[in-house]
Amino acid sequence: MSLTEKLQSVFVIIAILIGLVRGQIRWVEENALSLIVPSLMVMLYGVFLNIPLNRLGQAFQNYKMTGLVLGINFLWTPVFVWGLGAIFLRDSPDLWVGLIMLMVTPCTDWYLIFTGIAKGNVALATAFLPWNMILQVVLLPVYLLVFVGKLVQIDTAIFLESIVLVLVVPMLLAFIAKWLIPKVNGFWREIPLKIAAGQTLFLCLAITAVFASQGQTLIQRPDVLLKMLPPILIFYEITFLLTQLISRFGNFSYEDFACFSCTTLVKVHGVKRAEEKEESDQNEHSRQIQSRTQEYSGLAA
Repeated sequence: MSLTEKLQSVFVIIAILIGLVRGQIRWVEENALSLIVPSLMVMLYGVFLNIPLNRLGQAFQNYKMTGLVLGINFLWTPVFVWGLGAIFLRDSPDLWVGLIMLMVTPCTDWYLIFTGIAKGNVALATAFLPWNMILQVVLLPVYLLVFVGKLVQIDTAIFLESIVLVLVVPMLLAFIAKWLIPKVNGFWREIPLKIAAGQTLFLCLAITAVFASQGQTLIQRPDVLLKMLPPILIFYEITFLLTQLISRFGNFSYEDFACFSCTTLVKVHGVKRAEEKEESDQNEHSRQIQSRTQEYSGLAA
């Protein structure tokens, strides 16, 4: 990873603080949402451009580990998190939605660093990367309809528009660019590569806009964070114990256990919008779900 990528968490924290401060200005709070979709579209274009499709087959050389990783990330986690929300956040549907969106998107970069720090199997962890990227993008709309749709009303037209703008358009543009880059030279070849290299910039811009749009609410309602902590802590504790148990019965080496744990436990660090304003009006819920769909889908990178 480049220095920029290694310092991404620092940049994210700075972006959050800037957003919270700027969000205290009424004009900024009212207009910040307009920056989110363009920022996410450009950022996701870079994410899709960097997906190493040639590694998709490598993961299945260790089919047992691949099945376990994908099963925990995309089956166990959504169901378990939904259940935790039902226990702790039943009276706060907005926070319940935020918890689901926070936890169902596995990390697609930093888990490699943690795997390396833990002396785990980094080569195998790298083979999971494109699958984590692709499946979370494909399954996020399913999670929204199956889990979130039970909690708040979703406008189908708005939902589909969000998916097309934030996911489909950047994906198609990235795949077209992948096909064109080898065929062109010079200036035109550098443009998509420079955009892809600027993912952190557009991620931070989107995060700043997200927190600016909800800045006053977050400052005035710190209690929502306290509501979120118990289910998050329980999720990590039980899921870690589950990975230990599976690794023991599966006779995993330490390197594979470290890879398994990091790949399933590290979540997207850029998604911090779970602590949003609780509102009861259903029309407002529909508008919030549109913005959440756009934000969480993009920040899943």
